[in-house]
Amino acid sequence: MTNNLYNEVLIDHNLHPQHLHELPCATCSNAGLNPTCGDSLTLHLNIDNGVITDGSFTGVGCAISQASTDIMLDLIIGRTPQEAKHLGNLFGKMISGDITDDELEELEEAGALQNISKMPARVKCATLGWKTLEKLLDENT
Repeated sequence: MTNNLYNEVLIDHNLHPQHLHELPCATCSNAGLNPTCGDSLTLHLNIDNGVITDGSFTGVGCAISQASTDIMLDLIIGRTPQEAKHLGNLFGKMISGDITDDELEELEEAGALQNISKMPARVKCATLGWKTLEKLLDENT
């Protein structure tokens, strides 16, 4: 993918987030906060029979935190909590600049955030949803 495509992915998910809404059927929720910039979100998941069947988030934040969380939800809905944790670990490796091409491929559109590793001030923005997911899954699975 080119940098333009990466930018298009982020812009699209920021302007047209599919998962930015309440989720009345949520079986678990967890709040996340980036005190550095004030980004705040609550992640809502419905986990049924060991599968994340739906997910959403509410809250406010910069374009990167909102787009990253929306992309994350696209990626984890339909997967098991263990698969979601694996993807979260890969995302962390990508952000730290320590990911293989094969691992990057597993992240699909989330790979659009790879260049954030070169912008230390934005890392917390990109990882807010992912860290909130990790905490939620650790507490609920």
